[in-house]
Amino acid sequence: MGLGPYVAKFLAQEGVNIALTARSEDALKDIARDLTELNITARAYPADITEPDARVELVAQVTKEFGHIDILVNNAGVEWLSRYTDLSSEFIQTMIQTNQVAPMVLTRLVLPEMIARGSGHVVTMASLGGIKGSPYSATYAATKAGLITWTGGIREELRNTGVSASVICPGFVAQAGMFAAYNKRAPKITGETTPEKVADAVIRAIKKDIGRIIVNPGLIWPMIWLDALNPAIMYWVLRKFGVYEFYKQQAADNMK
Repeated sequence: MGLGPYVAKFLAQEGVNIALTARSEDALKDIARDLTELNITARAYPADITEPDARVELVAQVTKEFGHIDILVNNAGVEWLSRYTDLSSEFIQTMIQTNQVAPMVLTRLVLPEMIARGSGHVVTMASLGGIKGSPYSATYAATKAGLITWTGGIREELRNTGVSASVICPGFVAQAGMFAAYNKRAPKITGETTPEKVADAVIRAIKKDIGRIIVNPGLIWPMIWLDALNPAIMYWVLRKFGVYEFYKQQAADNMK
């Protein structure tokens, strides 16, 4: 299970009605059914958001049935640790469409109505990997880096409109999401966070209008500052403490 159900539950606990979308219809319906027990309206909208027409239809259908969209959470993501040369061109395109293009286009579709209404919030799930690119995860990191800078740009554009944008940057998340699927512990220098903390960050970003939240324990901020001062030293640190070896080993395991 990914982060989506956790984020949806935390929003539902705040009284937010939920429109869920993903490819899997059965899983969506199960999640929606569980959410309705929190006395909110939750509906499932199966869709492939890599398809341009599906994005337009999704926003139109949700707007028609809910009246308007107050909050958009861009959470869909694809990751696969691999040597870059082992990725097919088709998979690279799929990752870019899912991770980067779909959130940007969906946001473009919902913003005009939000701006006209004078309220709304877009929350986009990026990654700590988008702050510092990693070997064996270069394409994924690039898509998340794009989301971070894009969010910063549109957030500034939206100033004084009543609408805002935030980006969440989780590190290694245990129990849910892409890292959890590998069933391994994260390198000690980075540590692990939980899906509940990521979901709580979404709520805080909306309530307090925070532009960027990094969700990760350990020495993350000192490492970010060090990277800003001297990227070469930061690469050395990540090699020295086994972070890149972790990626390399998982990439090798994925090829088995």
